[in-house]
Amino acid sequence: MTGGTGFVGGATIDVALGLGHQVRALTRRPQPAREGVTWIEGTLDDVAGLTRLCEGADCVLHIAGVVNAPDRAGFVAGNITGTENMLAAAKAAGVARFVHVSSLAAREPALSNYCWSKAEAETRVTASGLDWLMVRPPAVYGPGDTEMLDLFRMAARGVVMLPPGGRMSVVHVADLARLLVRLAAGSGDPQAIYEVDDGMASGWSHAAFADALGDAVGRKVRSFSTPKFALHLAARGDRLLRGKTAKLTPDRARYIAHSDWTADPHKQPSTQLWQAEIPTRQGLAETARWYRAQGWLKA
Repeated sequence: MTGGTGFVGGATIDVALGLGHQVRALTRRPQPAREGVTWIEGTLDDVAGLTRLCEGADCVLHIAGVVNAPDRAGFVAGNITGTENMLAAAKAAGVARFVHVSSLAAREPALSNYCWSKAEAETRVTASGLDWLMVRPPAVYGPGDTEMLDLFRMAARGVVMLPPGGRMSVVHVADLARLLVRLAAGSGDPQAIYEVDDGMASGWSHAAFADALGDAVGRKVRSFSTPKFALHLAARGDRLLRGKTAKLTPDRARYIAHSDWTADPHKQPSTQLWQAEIPTRQGLAETARWYRAQGWLKA
């Protein structure tokens, strides 16, 4: 597994261990010992480390990726070259099954560098000759997530600034992890691309999701849609203020401003294979409680 020290990867390790699997996980730095987990030090550009990672594995689960980078080269290194290296390591180790975590962003390669890099990574997987499967998650939330934390903080203040009008799908990290482990263990249709969500038909409008966030933190919220030009101005401002560490980059602004990040119902897994178990309003409330317990969100 790659990405095992991250948000989705950590949840996936928890599910895998709970089902009795043994996990070999890549890490950049030493990790605490954990029964059932063999930590392999290395990076996605470390051929020797990736070879060690794949030795004796039944499946490669490639979760690691870059969601934000200061330039195109950062997305190439994290999402394209990293995937190529993992595919080569799987082949060298004789691991036939490859589960790749992509993104809904791959559907819109012309939209941003991030979207383009996820689409290019998918082309590497589909051309690999391996027994591959792909999952394109929507927005993933749950305890431990940092990407959606700012939205929770805005909701706690009673005002949520939203992207331009549109719709989105979400999924709880534990539900996503259950699917990834199931696919890694041999379920699913070979060469399938799955898009998953929380079971909300047609996804959530941005305004409705803001209301759900308000309920989760116990506040009545007012939400405002940010025009595209204002979003791009904010991205330029963040770049001026924080340089390469900017979180709202122009690339990310183009991604956020897209009007349809809902899962395709025709690409949903069959209900026999998987379906979401955690209602989103319940999951958001549990996530808010976790943030508060950690001191990430003020009461």
